[in-house]
Amino acid sequence: MERITDISQLDLDKQYTYADYLTWWFEDRVELIKGYIKKMSAPLDVHQKVAGNLYYFIRHFLIKHPCQVRIAPYDVRLTRSMNDKEIITVVQPDICVICNPEIIDKRGCNGPPDMIIEVLSPSNSKRDVREKFDVYEEAGVKEYWIVDAESKIISVFLLENNIYKLDKMYAEEGEIRVKTLDGLTLNLEEIFN
Repeated sequence: MERITDISQLDLDKQYTYADYLTWWFEDRVELIKGYIKKMSAPLDVHQKVAGNLYYFIRHFLIKHPCQVRIAPYDVRLTRSMNDKEIITVVQPDICVICNPEIIDKRGCNGPPDMIIEVLSPSNSKRDVREKFDVYEEAGVKEYWIVDAESKIISVFLLENNIYKLDKMYAEEGEIRVKTLDGLTLNLEEIFN
């Protein structure tokens, strides 16, 4: 396949697969949502601070645990398949927790993680709240957090009967018990500080 070296070589109205995605050698960060290219912008400082704090606390908890945590950029192919032409959704969640080591390979995660955390930025909030919410729900991600770093609000959704239900919204202070990781409780002030 021909290497694509500039995003301008692609038709943004066309559907692509993971096989196509692997031929892209440009600096723009993109995701595929149901085959369509979604550009990603550089995150704001508050985004990086909060994502880094969340990663730190989860990683520290998982040191002696079989689950693993990853931070963006990290490719997650939501449809588990060995055929790259069948995969049409490839996302780069800010943080993902994977408890099944069989879905981790040299290219990232091949199947739905157990937990995903997305930290909103002005450029991606619509995608995280609508499009990614839908594809994560459809793929079977058990726990999905949407973190508004500027407002200091975390919305926790849990998958029940294949549908996300809002478990709780947390604001600025207090603690969150991570349902996917039994025994992990996070302090909101430490996350947002």
